[in-house]
Parts: sequence; structure tokens; C-alpha cells
Amino acid sequence: MSEKASIGDHVVAAGFAAGWKLVPLLPQRLTAAVFRFMADRVWSRQGKSVRRLQSNLSRVTGLGAGSREVRELGRAGMRSYFRYFHEIFRLPSMPTEEVVRRTHVIGDEHVHDNVAAGRGVVLALPHMGNWDQAGAWLVGVGHPFTSVAERLKPESLYRRYTAFRAALGMEVLPLTGGDGHNFGTLASRLRKGGVVCLPAERDLTKSGVEVSFFGAATKVPAGPPLLAVQTGAALLPAIVYFVGDDWGIHIHPEVPVPQEGTRQEKVAAVAQGLIDVFEKGIAEHPEDWHMMQRLWLDDLEPRP
Repeated sequence: MSEKASIGDHVVAAGFAAGWKLVPLLPQRLTAAVFRFMADRVWSRQGKSVRRLQSNLSRVTGLGAGSREVRELGRAGMRSYFRYFHEIFRLPSMPTEEVVRRTHVIGDEHVHDNVAAGRGVVLALPHMGNWDQAGAWLVGVGHPFTSVAERLKPESLYRRYTAFRAALGMEVLPLTGGDGHNFGTLASRLRKGGVVCLPAERDLTKSGVEVSFFGAATKVPAGPPLLAVQTGAALLPAIVYFVGDDWGIHIHPEVPVPQEGTRQEKVAAVAQGLIDVFEKGIAEHPEDWHMMQRLWLDDLEPRP
């Protein structure tokens, strides 16, 4: 890593530390306005991440990436993304009762009923809305869970993020740099009737399952569908989005595992079933999909 990149990482880490310390001490209306202003400034510069977000939203909507409609959707997307950061700085000081009261959930019985029956649950989510708040809601209604998180840089930021999530009641395993037994740990939690939550529309391991997503090929993590196939846990797609000043979660029915076929064929079928639900949820709430990286395979291929 270059010295410049290292300095930048530590500045970001210091900013997060200050955010968790200072934002809860200031008036909510003031801090919300500041984050909204920052979102608009970032959007107006049309940097690489903003352009990538708009390109991804163009695929979702079918509109041209440079069209006025997609640019405005990109601004709404940046406001949604910055709202996420604003909220995570306030979340540790928010009473659990308020988190639960302000979360409007469709389909929570799919979690409650499976857990009550002693069956493990895999909640699979796209990168939408405030997934940390959704996790706080899940813990607040009696379902502590295990998840896996990308190892952020610098290490101090990763540790702070992990401590933040642990304080909300989540068990977080590192995607890299851990003991190398994440799948076994997750499977063990599920076989004991526990809950696992995993992001599931972007493959960070380079060994994902190919699916069709909004009409083009991409790869998604093999973990969620493989856990369902291997352990018999219920794989539940969950769409997370903002509802005014509150939050919404739509937990869909279980993605069925085919009775016939090889393990690889079953995993592929479950992965496609999962992504089909994600398509619908993202199309309904495109402004809350925070995907600022290359996702589709033809975006990764070199162009003439």
C-alpha cells in the first residue's frame, strides 16, 4: 500500500471514530442536513463511484446511464447511502424499543416460525437501506445472529465496525484473515437452529455462482445457497429499504431447494431463485441500492 493510501485510510478511520462519538451529541435535524449536503456535493462531482452507481441503476431501470432520470436517481441513491452512515453513528444510542417500533416488517413470521420449530435460518440481503439497523431489529425481536463482514482497511476501522456490530448483538466473522473456518462455523450455528445473515448479490471471493441478474450475467456468493443445501436451513431473501424517517424490511418466503440434481445444480438453482427475488426488491426501491462497484461480468471484461 502506498503511503498516500495508508494516510487516507487512517483519515477515514478517524472520521468514523469522530462520527460515533460526536454525531449522537448533536441535534438530529442538524446532522441529517449535513449528511444530505455532503451526499449532494459528492453526487455533483460525478466521480467514479457515482458514475458506477448510475451505470448500475441504468441496468435496473432500462434508462440510459447519462439520462436526467438516472442522474436524479443517482442523487437519491447517494442521499440514501449517506443516510446509512448518519444512522449508524446514532444507532448505538437508540433504544431497542425505538428501533423495533420504527421498523415496518413484512413476512417476519418466516423467521419466527422456523426458529420456533428449531430450524436454522439464512437471511440473505442485497446491499440496500440500512442493513445494520435491520440487524438491530432482528436482535431486538429475539434473534441474535452470525454474519460475515469484509475486512476493512485500516485494521482499526475494521475493529471499530466489528465492535459497533457486536454491541448491537451481532456475531461478526471476518471474510478474510480469520481462522479459515467460516463456512463450518455458520453451518454449526444453523444446525443448532440459529440465524445467519449474509450479503448475497456481490461475490467478493471470486468463486461465486453465475446467475442472470436484470438480464445479464453476474456472480453471487455461493455461501447462502450452499448453506441451505448442506444444512437444510431456510434461505429467506430480505429486502431492506427506507420508509420516510423509518425503515422497512420485506422478508420473503423460503427459496426452495430442488429435490433432484447434484449439489452444484441445486446450489445454482437456489442462487438464481434468490437473485430473482432481489431483482424485484431492487426494482421497487432502486434509490436504496448502494452498489457502487462493478457487478456484471461484461463490465469486468476489457473493452476494445
